[in-house]
Amino acid sequence: MKRIILSTESGADLPIDLVEKHQIQVVPMHVIMDGKDYLDGELSVEEVFDFYDRMKTIPSTAATNVHEYEELFTNIRLKFPESIIIHIGYTSKASASFQSAVIAAEGFDDLFLIDALNVTGGLGAVVMYAAQLLEEEPEISHEHLIEKIESIVPKTRLAFLPGSLDFLKAGGRVSNIAYIGGALLKIKPCIELKEGKLVSTRKYRGKMEVVAEKLMKDYLNEYNIDRKQLYLIYSIGLDEKIKKRLEEIANETGFKNVRWMQAGAMISTHAGPGGFGIAGIEAYKIQ
Repeated sequence: MKRIILSTESGADLPIDLVEKHQIQVVPMHVIMDGKDYLDGELSVEEVFDFYDRMKTIPSTAATNVHEYEELFTNIRLKFPESIIIHIGYTSKASASFQSAVIAAEGFDDLFLIDALNVTGGLGAVVMYAAQLLEEEPEISHEHLIEKIESIVPKTRLAFLPGSLDFLKAGGRVSNIAYIGGALLKIKPCIELKEGKLVSTRKYRGKMEVVAEKLMKDYLNEYNIDRKQLYLIYSIGLDEKIKKRLEEIANETGFKNVRWMQAGAMISTHAGPGGFGIAGIEAYKIQ
């Protein structure tokens, strides 16, 4: 029986211990700063934030290209001969990365692509669902595994609060008028993934310790998230007291496993410091 290997992009923000445990193959996306193209992971998040402090603009980000996917898939085959590759990709609605994977995959057999229609912890949740299923059912066929992954993609929910509007403004994602109004009123937009697209769904007013808790409670009220696993995402700068309180809420609401994921340089370029996100998969019936 051929071994199934999972791959994804750095934009999944998977913790290194989980990547190593499940031998998930991760291809980097790109952060472009000071005219230099860095692979996501080469730059620290602190360097991205320092760049903004100096320049009052943010680095740009770019998708993984076709050649990099060809290298990824080739290297997987060299490391794991006779393997079946299942690539779970960053949403095609917000990046050209998935289309590059589609083009690169044309030269490979036993390679299957799944558009997760999600980013950061949402993408990570889909990848980890697949990894845990493989761990629990090592004899599962790739056809059945793909079917199960595709069934939970539309049930994967991600909501995120940027730490401030500064990075969104610098990236051109909010207008000057909206920025000024939001800053004066201490408004934080909630960003969610809807059918693979990043959408501002609601607005919260107040300090992060108040609005993060409000977001988490609203999220858990709106979505029937499977209590087996919850992912909490943060960008550097989120207060440890806030993190502790959010973890308490997760435990109080019955989650068996809670995992924190740090937003990497690519995601933090847009989220800024002190951001908070939450991701999980809605309860489903196992077939």
